[in-house]
Amino acid sequence: MKNAYLTSHFPLISIVIFSLSFSIYSTQVIISWFEQIGLYDGMVEFFSERGIHLALLFLLWLFFFMLFSALKLIADTVNELSLLFFSKDSEGTDLTNVRGGAWFFLIGSIISLLTIFDIRLLVILFLCICFFYFIYFVYKVSYSLSSIGVIGMILFHIFFWISFILLVLYAMLKIYNSIIASLPI
Repeated sequence: MKNAYLTSHFPLISIVIFSLSFSIYSTQVIISWFEQIGLYDGMVEFFSERGIHLALLFLLWLFFFMLFSALKLIADTVNELSLLFFSKDSEGTDLTNVRGGAWFFLIGSIISLLTIFDIRLLVILFLCICFFYFIYFVYKVSYSLSSIGVIGMILFHIFFWISFILLVLYAMLKIYNSIIASLPI
C-alpha cells in the first residue's frame, strides 16, 4: 500500500537537522570569538560552560529553524506560482509528483552533520541539494509544460531568487551603513 503522505514529515526533519548543523558550527565560532575578546571567562563566572553552550546552541538552532522554515515557505510559494503560470495541470498532480524531492533534503541534512566543521562545505552542500531538487522539480513537472513553459518556469525561478538575494543583500548593506554612520568616530 502506497500512501501519498508517507514523506510529509521529511521537510520538518530536514529543517531540524540542517538547523542543527548550522547552529553547531555557529556555536563553535561564537564561543571562540567570545574567548578571543575575553568575554567568555566572565560568562563562565555566572553560568556553567555546558549551560552557555546549550543556551547558545538552542538560540542559534531556533534562529536557523525559523530561517529555513521561512525559506521553505517562500520556495513552496514560488514553486506553486510557477506551476500556476506555466503548467497545464489543473488537478494538482504536479504537486504530488514533486513530493518525492523531500528525500534530497532529508539525505542532504543527514550528510550535513558530517560537514559541521567547515562552513563552506555546509553551504555548498545546502546549495547543491537545492539545485538537485530544482532539477528534480523541473523534470517531474516538465510533462505538463510546453517547451516555452519549461523555459519560462526556469527563468521565473532564477529571476525570483536572484531578486530576493539582491534585495536581502541591499537591506543588509543599508543597515550596516546606517550603523557605521551613527558611530561617533
